[in-house]
Amino acid sequence: MKRLLKYWKWGVGIFLFLVAYYFILPRKLFTDPYSTVLEDREGALLSASIAADGQWRFPEATAVPEKFSTALLHYEDKRFYHHPGVDVLSMARAIRQNIQAGAVVSGGSTVTMQVIRLSRKGKSRTVFQKMLEIVLATRLEWRHSKAEILSLYASHAPFGGNVVGLEAACWRYFGRGPEELSWGEASLLAVLPNAPSLMHPGKNRERLKAKRDQLLETLKMHGVIDAFTCNLSKDEPIPEAPTPLPRFAKHLLARVAREGNAGHKVKTTIRLPLQLRVEQLVNEHHQRLLNNLIFNGAAIVADVHTGNVLAYVGNTDVKEAGNYSEAVDVVTAHRSTGSILKPFLYAAMLDEGKILPHTLVADVPTFINGFSPKNFSRGYDGAVPADKALIRSLNIPAVQLLRSYRYEKFHTLLTNLGMTTLTQAPDHYGLALILGGAEGSLWDIAGMYASMSRTLTQYFTHPGASKYDRNDFHPLRYIAEDSSAKAAPILEATSWLSAAAIYQTFDVLKEVYRPGEETGWRYFNSAKKIAWKTGTSFGYRDGWAVGVTPDYVVGVWVGNADGEGRPGLTGTEAASPLMFDIFAQLDGQRWFQPPLQEMEQITVCAASGQRNTARCPDIDTAWVVRQGLQSPACLYHKTVYLSADKRFRVHNSCEPAGRMVAADWFVLPPAQEHYYRTHTVSYKPLPPFRRDCQATFGVAVMDLIYPKAGSKIFIPRELDGTLGSTVFELAHRSNTAVVYWHLDGDYVGTTQKTHRMALRLGEGHHVLTLVDENGELVEQGFDVLSKM
Repeated sequence: MKRLLKYWKWGVGIFLFLVAYYFILPRKLFTDPYSTVLEDREGALLSASIAADGQWRFPEATAVPEKFSTALLHYEDKRFYHHPGVDVLSMARAIRQNIQAGAVVSGGSTVTMQVIRLSRKGKSRTVFQKMLEIVLATRLEWRHSKAEILSLYASHAPFGGNVVGLEAACWRYFGRGPEELSWGEASLLAVLPNAPSLMHPGKNRERLKAKRDQLLETLKMHGVIDAFTCNLSKDEPIPEAPTPLPRFAKHLLARVAREGNAGHKVKTTIRLPLQLRVEQLVNEHHQRLLNNLIFNGAAIVADVHTGNVLAYVGNTDVKEAGNYSEAVDVVTAHRSTGSILKPFLYAAMLDEGKILPHTLVADVPTFINGFSPKNFSRGYDGAVPADKALIRSLNIPAVQLLRSYRYEKFHTLLTNLGMTTLTQAPDHYGLALILGGAEGSLWDIAGMYASMSRTLTQYFTHPGASKYDRNDFHPLRYIAEDSSAKAAPILEATSWLSAAAIYQTFDVLKEVYRPGEETGWRYFNSAKKIAWKTGTSFGYRDGWAVGVTPDYVVGVWVGNADGEGRPGLTGTEAASPLMFDIFAQLDGQRWFQPPLQEMEQITVCAASGQRNTARCPDIDTAWVVRQGLQSPACLYHKTVYLSADKRFRVHNSCEPAGRMVAADWFVLPPAQEHYYRTHTVSYKPLPPFRRDCQATFGVAVMDLIYPKAGSKIFIPRELDGTLGSTVFELAHRSNTAVVYWHLDGDYVGTTQKTHRMALRLGEGHHVLTLVDENGELVEQGFDVLSKM
């Protein structure tokens, strides 16, 4: 019984020892903070940031270069692959040497024991601690393979100063990665952790060289290297003080850390040679813009097919006073969009069949509930084809289109397309949404253009009857992914925008006027076809240029990060030259295929761009989005009746029907005609009515340009406190007409040819009445909000 009890106690003791032995090693050996490391798609270092504790410590490596491991083991642990964590022979030799010297001159530690010591920072160097290291080393050997132990050592060994780990040491001392080490460099780094506080490339360089050369001799003696390699390696100089690490895509590095990857090594989709060239181009253009005190700029290049970012320049890299190059990543900054969103509205209108490519859109002074948009040129065309309005980036036609489409729908569309900066309700932005009334980021907008291109190019590649994948609209990506891990796309029968609408939009955008040397691009076979658009925010604060091809999207922003505007800071002059220079670095000459399955070739009225009617004298053919078949027929051609000599308009009250001549006439509303005929020599205004004929039947003669129905007018006071005046304007079809003006029933004046009148008004409701010499009358009510 006593013997059984004894065995039981021994068994319990052994069991408790094994449990303690199993749990004695922490689950995570090292809890040190790591540097955030950014790599390109091939694994080349782009940039890195120092760890939170001030050390250059890269995240743990998964493999150790053969040259370093060979040099290390010949120097530190020759029997590494044959011991269980402790080398009894080395330990015995160390004890003998220490006794003979009367001091500790050798520790006899294996690489495994050194890993344990490195993980137990600050522990005293006592016999007990040494024995504990031995126990922990054997446990570490049980948990990890030899290769993993080598990786732990290489990742956490000190290499002098604030350099920790092999990879950080290679970049700090040699300016390249561990896989490119020479035998001389590998040997230097193998001996350096032995006494990093006493020797490093900044001091005691001769002692360090002697230890390195001794290790090289050992490698030669063991046949690892030959005599020639040994001698060449000895001639390699010991590096001077640590060198700076690469600083490419530094704003992306900060973004990686900000978005939850601090302390990790992140392999990105960046293409390093292109990144270097784009950074160079951004800074070259920055030098040119400095003369106008424009300090900041950003550029992004992405692959359309995947959305992978190939180059990411968050800001300029020059340190003039007032330049926020380090502090602000403009790629993600929220900036006023200017006109950069207009192509999405044009595509949406085509997609719903609300317009055809050349449909006329009003371009006249516009006043909508206090909102009065102006064209960049401050002029008016009266009426302009929708595609030309987009090419010229006219503001008033864009507002007219958005008013028809509805800004609430456009807000939803932009959100679906990937615009994440619309944080307010649609009413907050209103119609100004299309003119820069909302903020966007270069990241979102470049991704939206890329998604449009992706939808169009992949329309022809999606299998089966479905031609669309809603997932084609997705944000850009900068983290490399394993393509084999991607889930199969979910095909849907719909998309946010149809391929046909996108194609017709891009076909228009390739005709946008190019600046400088790019103006003659059509005459060169080597010139790229690019669908591109610019944007300029109010006050010349932001200049945008975004271009897209079937393969690439390039987005550029220039301006001042603090929001200061500068004269001439426009998308065309300041941003687009950089965009075209970047496109010149990219391969490919492809252009988009027309998705004819979604298009119809129809006849249209040449003058109005709408579907033709029997009244349209000039007919063109055009390919249109199939939904465009539902668009209205020509609204501008009307049948009018003329005298026999065709000099006057008549009607059956003053002319026998048999003597009237019917004619189809292109007639614009008076306000549009007022501006249109000054720009279009071929436009023929309607003939006047003959004197014996009373005025019009069905065709307006006059139209108030300002004010419009229901207007609410605020009139500011002058500097002397008196109330200012408001200029009212009328359009009349006749160049010689006399118009009599009445305000609230009182006569106030007469105009001829140019019908403008400045009036001083009190607060309240007013009625403006205008009568021409033929008795035609226009009456308009409006409210004044200011007080006398």
